[in-house]
Amino acid sequence: MVYLLADSGSTKTDWCLTENGKSILRQQTQGINPVYQSEEEIERCIQGELLPALNGKRPQALYFYGAGCTPALTEKMSCVLKRVLCPEGTVEVCSDMVGAARSLLGSQEGIACILGTGSNSCLWDGERMVQNVSPLGFILGDEGSGAYLGKRLVGDLLKGQTPSYLRDAFEAHYALTPADIIERVYRRPFPNRFLASLSPFIAGHLHEPYLRRLVLDSFRAFIVRNVWQYPRYQDYPVCFTGSIAWHYRELLAEAAQEAGIRLGRVAVSPLEGLVEYHSSTPTDLHR
Repeated sequence: MVYLLADSGSTKTDWCLTENGKSILRQQTQGINPVYQSEEEIERCIQGELLPALNGKRPQALYFYGAGCTPALTEKMSCVLKRVLCPEGTVEVCSDMVGAARSLLGSQEGIACILGTGSNSCLWDGERMVQNVSPLGFILGDEGSGAYLGKRLVGDLLKGQTPSYLRDAFEAHYALTPADIIERVYRRPFPNRFLASLSPFIAGHLHEPYLRRLVLDSFRAFIVRNVWQYPRYQDYPVCFTGSIAWHYRELLAEAAQEAGIRLGRVAVSPLEGLVEYHSSTPTDLHR
């Protein structure tokens, strides 16, 4: 059986075409989020960035896990995907949170977390989400995410709260004026992508005490405001996926130990786990 998997965040979408449980094609496109994009914009992205790579191959089933794929927007995504990619096959659209839980935990109980451009978490009973603390987006929530780290960094920079040598290094690296930053955050589309794009600067200067503390404090906030809200959180493995979780995994482990949570698997992407999940789980159980 040939099926297509997608893990989509606000910054990028990773696609994997599989045949008989083995990956035969990988492709990355821009992020797809039905909250911010119209059906026409999503269709243009797929036609321009994915279809040429598929080279005429059509999946018999498509499983799309995406940020912004709430129950209210599932039909919107399903219609686009069915029309453009899988007109005669099965199309299932789920939230990126369900994808992370299936990938990280499979049929095991636990707490699954995403730390990428945004952040999210859920309590998983082995088949479905039983509780989800609302992530609230990068303005009200998204603690521990790339957008949250970038927001904290530029906020401190603009208010003169960072060491002067870090401010000079940031200005030399990005050549952004305060007006540029305000423009990118308040007036242009996808400000969360812009803020998350500043994470490499943080990672490259993580030896600086200010930035190390910024990252640790962000992970502490994520744990307190999300993980600690689940009943009996101490009894479950707490697993993470996403670029921020992966690249800062040593500090994540430090924050987890300090907070008394049992850190489970940390993966850069849920895609490998999803290939395994869909290869071993009967189709009629995918719900």
